[in-house]
Order: sequence, then structure tokens, then C-alpha cells
Amino acid sequence: MNRRTFLKTSAKAGLALGVSEEFFRSRATVMPSSFDIIIKNGSIIDGVTDAPYSADIGVVSERIAAVGPLQTAQAKKIIDAGGKIVCPGFIDIHSHTDFELLVNPKAESKIRQGVTTELSGNCGGSMFPMKKELTEYEKAIKDAMGIAFTWTDLNGYHELLARHGTAVNHATLVGHGTIRMHVMGMERRRPNADEMKAMKRLTAEAMEQGAFGISTGLEYAPDRFSVAEDLIEVCKTAAQYGGFYATHMRSEDTLLMEAVAEALHIAEMAALPLQISHLKVSGRYNYYKMPKVFDLIEKAKEKGLDVTADRYPYTAYATT
Repeated sequence: MNRRTFLKTSAKAGLALGVSEEFFRSRATVMPSSFDIIIKNGSIIDGVTDAPYSADIGVVSERIAAVGPLQTAQAKKIIDAGGKIVCPGFIDIHSHTDFELLVNPKAESKIRQGVTTELSGNCGGSMFPMKKELTEYEKAIKDAMGIAFTWTDLNGYHELLARHGTAVNHATLVGHGTIRMHVMGMERRRPNADEMKAMKRLTAEAMEQGAFGISTGLEYAPDRFSVAEDLIEVCKTAAQYGGFYATHMRSEDTLLMEAVAEALHIAEMAALPLQISHLKVSGRYNYYKMPKVFDLIEKAKEKGLDVTADRYPYTAYATT
């Protein structure tokens, strides 16, 4: 499924879950009279409305056909969700399941937590674009995980993933670090005009093949060698396709404020939404900065910039 189809069908599903009981009462004549499954008596949290509401859910085949009062409807199976919450599957906006879905497509660790959609390609690294000659890191992954590296672009990766099958919906970003390494290797300098053109071309190709946006990992080489002006230029290409910018910022401790300001500046200048990855502050001596970070984000939103962030619920972190 390409990016536009995914967005279109997801939006329809969200709208269906957000419609009020009054809507269904007024259109009861067009509702199916029989369902495969009815989930009744649940408290629905749909991510659209601000508060839970009570309604039944009718499922035909694998699709939600109705949300509303279904007391008189028939179903092959009825699930009583009394005292429980019913909600859409969670979207993990920040995952690194790029390799892992090829190793274990069942994704039990996510499915059992209610995650049904994974977004990978974060922190500047993605499974594409890839050269036919593998890097030492890729060779190590191949040997350790037993993955056959048969693809070079997003289309090829998704074709392999489809052949393996997967229990979750999968979306991905294209990693700026991966693109930069593809074009410049680990050079510690700014790209020249030809290199910038190549990086923008690779970004466009990934977006055309279904990437949802572009990510950076500005604490990691080679992304850390990039300056804001160059990141803006590449992000402008992603913006042309409706993509967003996700960033593992340049600092999450001493220079946190400067890193947030840089991220906001890049998104504003490139005119695309910003997703701040794993928003946090490290070190007790920096804790006082968090309210100031929220002030920066809220002021940017008041100016019209689309800014969101994700975080994890434990007080530890790890990296490669």
C-alpha cells in the first residue's frame, strides 16, 4: 500500500469511529442488519473525540461497518466489552523494526501491546537507499540475522517484506543519514552542489515509493556533520510530497534548547510538519529546561507550525 492510499483509508477509518450515535440513529435504514462480529457495551476511545463514549461496533469481514446502537442487529459472534475500553490499534510513531520485521514478521512484542502500525526509518537510518555492495555493518547484520539483502530501494524492501508477511501495518521514513552516506560516505563536510542534487533526488525517489517523510539522527555520524541550511534543502523535497520531518535532535541534555530551536527552524523554513523523536532531557542538572522546551513548541504551534513529539515511558535510554 502506498502512502496516499494508507492515509486515505486511515482517515476513513478514523472518521467512522468518530461519528456520533445520533448520526447512526438517523441512518439506521442503511446500516447492515447482520454482522460477522459485534463488540458491544464497550467504552470507545477513538483518538478523534476528546472523551470516551458508549457504542457498539459492527464488523463485516475485516472492516468496521457500523458504530452505534446495534442492540437489534444479528451477528455470528458477539463480544461483550462491558467494563473495557475499545480503541483502534496504536501507531508506534518511533520504532526501529527495519531489520526485525524480516526476522520475526509476527511482531508479537508489539501486537500484544495493541500496536498495529509501525513507523520505522527513524533517527536518520532506513533500509534504503542501499548500494549493491554491502557495507561492513550491513554484512554483519546479514550474518547475524540471516537476512538476504536483495533490495536497493523502498520498493524492493516492501516487496521482500510482503513476501515474508507481517502481523502489523508498516510505514517508513527515509533516513537522511542513510542518504548522506550513500552519496558522501562518512565525509565530515558540507555537500557540494552535485552531492546535494543527488541527496534530493534520492529523497524524492523514496517519497514517490511511499516514504512518509525524512528523519535525522543528529547525534550520529554522518548526520551530525550536517548543518541546518543543508537539512532544510533536503526537507523541502520531502515537503513537496506531503511528508514530515522526524528528528533525533542534536542534543538531549546540555544543548537541548538549542537543539529544539534548530528543529523548529528547519521545519519552518522547509514548510513541513515536525515530529520530535523521543522528547526528553537527560541529566538532573537539565531538568529545569523541560518547561522551557514546551514553551518553545507551543509558541511555534501558535505561529502555525505543525509540531508533535513522542516519548517513551521509562527513565533509561540506549543506543548503538
